[in-house]
Amino acid sequence: MKRSLFGRIWPNATAVVLFVGFVFPVYWMFATAFKPTGDIIADNPVWLPTNVTLGHFKKAVDADHFWTLVGNSVTVTVCSVLCSLLIALFAAFALARMRFRGRRGLVVTFMLAQMAPWEVMIIAIYMIVRDNDMLDSLVPLTVFYTMMVLPLTILTLRGYIAAVPKELEESAMVDGCTRMQAFRKVIFPLLAPGLMATSLFGFITAWNEFPLVLILNKDIEKQTLPLWLSQFQTAFGDDWGATMAASSLFALPILLLFIFLQRKAVSGLTDGAVKG
Repeated sequence: MKRSLFGRIWPNATAVVLFVGFVFPVYWMFATAFKPTGDIIADNPVWLPTNVTLGHFKKAVDADHFWTLVGNSVTVTVCSVLCSLLIALFAAFALARMRFRGRRGLVVTFMLAQMAPWEVMIIAIYMIVRDNDMLDSLVPLTVFYTMMVLPLTILTLRGYIAAVPKELEESAMVDGCTRMQAFRKVIFPLLAPGLMATSLFGFITAWNEFPLVLILNKDIEKQTLPLWLSQFQTAFGDDWGATMAASSLFALPILLLFIFLQRKAVSGLTDGAVKG
């Protein structure tokens, strides 16, 4: 009885400890953003803000180039996610439905590409962009962000397409659909969880990426929010309230997106990993 009780308690206790460890820094960031400066620098920490202020957020949004960089981040992120999904749909369909020489090796190559750290190529990437006179541009960022998320996107969608019975597709073609129409009407509607999972992964990757934009884009007008955030404290000195407000604004889109999509995103990644 005692062993059984202990077996039920320790997994839950471990989960609670891990939950607090992961959530507390996020809570502290948002709480600090709403605290007055006096509470932030007080000797005794104020765990729960009582005198809420929005002044730190006003400083963040009124900072130079803030809205320009928001537009840059949104443009690069959305374009890279859409491009990766478009390319991955056709590549995953070919890997799942067609038989050709080297197909298995191509799948292994995508797996290795996903595991390999892309930072080892950053010098080569810089030289390619520089030689093509494309420094301080959003186009290289979009292209390379697409390349970063493409292997996992292809592998995940391949699993979903392979899980769809071929008979459904063949029945649609017997009824008069072309191969593309059968894909659009039969297979594509069943890919929603996989599309959500890969879209979330691509969004997080592109939204948070820092080293590449640091190397390629020196013009402040062509940078993105992660680089602006790294320089934010310097612009405001030791204004920790404004720094935490800026960090909260930067993290908010990802938190909201994950809250709305987390159930389908998790099932999408696991189902796509084991099917096919």
